[in-house]
Amino acid sequence: MKIPIINSKRQYETIATKAESAVLEVMRSGSYILGANNKEFENEMCNYLDCKYSVALNSGTDALHLALRALDIGEGDEVISTAFTFVATSESIGIVGAKPVFVDIDPDTFNIDPAKIEAAITPKTKAIIPVHLYGQPCDMDPIMDIAKRHNLFVIEDACQAIGAEYKGKKVGTIGDVGCFSFYPTKNLGTMGDGGLLSTNSQYIKDRVIALRNHGGAIRYHHDEIGVNSRLDEIQAAILRVKLPYIDKWNQARREHAKLYNELFANCDLIETPKELDSTYCVYHQYTVKIPNRDEVHKMLAEAGIGAMIYYPIPLHLQKVHDKYNFKEGMLPITEENTKLVLSLPMFAEITEEEQREVARALIECTEKSMATTV
Repeated sequence: MKIPIINSKRQYETIATKAESAVLEVMRSGSYILGANNKEFENEMCNYLDCKYSVALNSGTDALHLALRALDIGEGDEVISTAFTFVATSESIGIVGAKPVFVDIDPDTFNIDPAKIEAAITPKTKAIIPVHLYGQPCDMDPIMDIAKRHNLFVIEDACQAIGAEYKGKKVGTIGDVGCFSFYPTKNLGTMGDGGLLSTNSQYIKDRVIALRNHGGAIRYHHDEIGVNSRLDEIQAAILRVKLPYIDKWNQARREHAKLYNELFANCDLIETPKELDSTYCVYHQYTVKIPNRDEVHKMLAEAGIGAMIYYPIPLHLQKVHDKYNFKEGMLPITEENTKLVLSLPMFAEITEEEQREVARALIECTEKSMATTV
């Protein structure tokens, strides 16, 4: 049985009629950029997240980049974040000319360890970017407390965590800014690229609206260097069709995670994900830790199981950051975990039969790899 890491076709089948109708309506309308669907989607996201403002963009990367721009973070500034995430997080810091400052993670959640943040603060520090990795909320209370005491901005990278909650609040609404991605494989994914920025600040909202449209709030009046980062109407229309389903899909992921936990309960070699108290994880990925990860990953691929490694090389050791002279060993917990993590097939429509096959294969491959090692 071949089981992919995600099967987008199954989700499409559940919303096909509505999505096709919405797309056709856009095509017939003649309005393809910054039209009614874009505005309505922004309003619906404000209602869903319970925030005052949202700005639709063409990617989660641009949401991070423009958040930094709106907060006037740039050359000579430092931004504290995690090296255990996708490159877009540090890439956005580099785009504005600031320096990423990485701190180590909590090994249970893979998220930035709040206890290590304060030691990394310097007079150049302007912001903290906690990443809600794999759909697991960061421990936001201590992060917000540190930010308040040091007068720092907090930009939540919620690109993998739409619908996740921390103490009853949706992630992306706790800091100064929240950033979301609607890449097709995300829990709420469109059929192309898409992103969104959330905030309770009218100033940030207005600034980002101008920045996304070539630096001008008024047509053909350009006040600063901006970008072209507009969510097109077709993608906005698709997202409007999908948004009412997101809580149902996220709950299905949680149920699948519970079943995986049960299936691995008697295998000491497989360490399953942990959730912080008072959080609601949405399992963008279901990520385990296993010995002999690379060998097991290869064996699973040969068996048709679409497991993935997110992420094999931490950001501080990526070539793109060579100029900072980050050294191997500076983030020991991060570096250790990048050698252990493996994400298993996880999507709302995965069947119990498929999950049982994934679990059987993983246990078998892990035990086999350990037997050959010994």
